[in-house]
Amino acid sequence: MARSDSAADAANPGRLKQIALTYKMTRRADKKIGFVLAGIFLLILGVFLAIGFLIGHPVYLGILGVLLAFLGTAIMFGRRAERAAFGQMEGQPGAAAAVLDNIGRGWTTTPAVAMNRSQDVVHRAVGKAGIVLVAEGNPNRVKSLLAAEKKKMNRIVVDVPVHDLIVGVGEDQVELKKLRTTMLKLPRVLSGPQVTATNDRLRALGDLMSNMPLPKGPMPKGMKLPKGGPKAR
Repeated sequence: MARSDSAADAANPGRLKQIALTYKMTRRADKKIGFVLAGIFLLILGVFLAIGFLIGHPVYLGILGVLLAFLGTAIMFGRRAERAAFGQMEGQPGAAAAVLDNIGRGWTTTPAVAMNRSQDVVHRAVGKAGIVLVAEGNPNRVKSLLAAEKKKMNRIVVDVPVHDLIVGVGEDQVELKKLRTTMLKLPRVLSGPQVTATNDRLRALGDLMSNMPLPKGPMPKGMKLPKGGPKAR
């Protein structure tokens, strides 16, 4: 019992430190985050206190108001932190791979299945919606990468729907912050066994990550591919 209590005590400072770090990172991109959170907390608490005084139970409504104020503030903080994180990742090579890596259960992601020397890259995700190719980079260049990857996959998975998305803010592109939502909205047409079978067949294609030591998540700007390395597919 004492051992579990000490473990919990050790975990709490870690959580508080993580929250503080997230707040600092968010504040760099969102200068008004402190005022917004304070305003949300005071607004919710004030509403419940006012109702409490009106019905003659300020203490009970005050306690409920504090709890709901903390909840509302936490939800708002999470949303603003997520928005700030996406804003900082926007435009960085490999940012889409970081989003795909956290898309949720039921999806198998393979980063960097195709890449060229300009750091345009295509990632692959397989789920019940079929195969989704997610490209990031110059829209004109990534189209050739997508076409080459589709042609190669068609030799192995002709009976599986293939979707392609280009991450960006231009026309017919998907913003990074909307990538996960867009993929989850795709119609589900495959069963679990079909998804497994598709993944097994696609493993035969391999990917650049198995041959090249690329870091997970956003890749540093200015990173150069080694001479003689993989070329665009």
